Amino acid sequence: MKIYYVRLNHIIRKTAMILLIFLAAFMVFKIIQYNFFKPAITNFDPIYQGSAQQKKMALTCNVVWGEEYVPEMLKILKKNNVKMTFFMGGEWVKGFPDLTKEIAKDHELGNHSYSHPHPTFISREENIDEIKRTEQEVYKVTKIKTQLYAPPYGEFNNTVLQAAGESGYKTILWSIDTRDWQRPLPDVIVKRVCDKAHNGAIVLMHPTEPTVAALQVLIDDLKKKGYQLTTVSDVLGIK
Repeated sequence: MKIYYVRLNHIIRKTAMILLIFLAAFMVFKIIQYNFFKPAITNFDPIYQGSAQQKKMALTCNVVWGEEYVPEMLKILKKNNVKMTFFMGGEWVKGFPDLTKEIAKDHELGNHSYSHPHPTFISREENIDEIKRTEQEVYKVTKIKTQLYAPPYGEFNNTVLQAAGESGYKTILWSIDTRDWQRPLPDVIVKRVCDKAHNGAIVLMHPTEPTVAALQVLIDDLKKKGYQLTTVSDVLGIK
């Protein structure tokens, strides 16, 4: 009986381990399936750049923090007659309505979600809610309806693309990343953009101290190269 008991315990433990391994493998499979193997949503594909036929570039700025640097950015842009696209976080708009109105006077407003979650970690319904809450907040403050969506962290999967597309948005990414959130030297930001400048480029920026310090030099350099600095809608031809 003792030998039988020991063998029975061994069988139970082995069975439990197999079940746990199977469950873990199933969960991994479902995560991969959820994120990568849904049917392609070709109508809602993300956009990385505009037309290569025109010598235009779009500067963009994702705004969920850095409000202390926004006014100086606006001054530099106004001085140089440059319009750009600001992708607005809904919570930020709610917290800084007057500054949002200042941005909206001369620049295009896009949608950057409400609470800046990792969009691939939440459901389609939650993504739609993030987009719509921001849309409502921006409209309440500026009477402007946003149409372009920049997903937080640049993260997307088919669920995110579907949520944006069904909400009436084009998903916008970038072809040049300043990585200014790392707070590099201003010269590094200028080099990252100017070395990769190309027709239809969409440039990702954030309101940081080195970004402000680099902005005038960046504008001067790109204009010398013959680029018109404009909005995302303009480089996409959807004014």
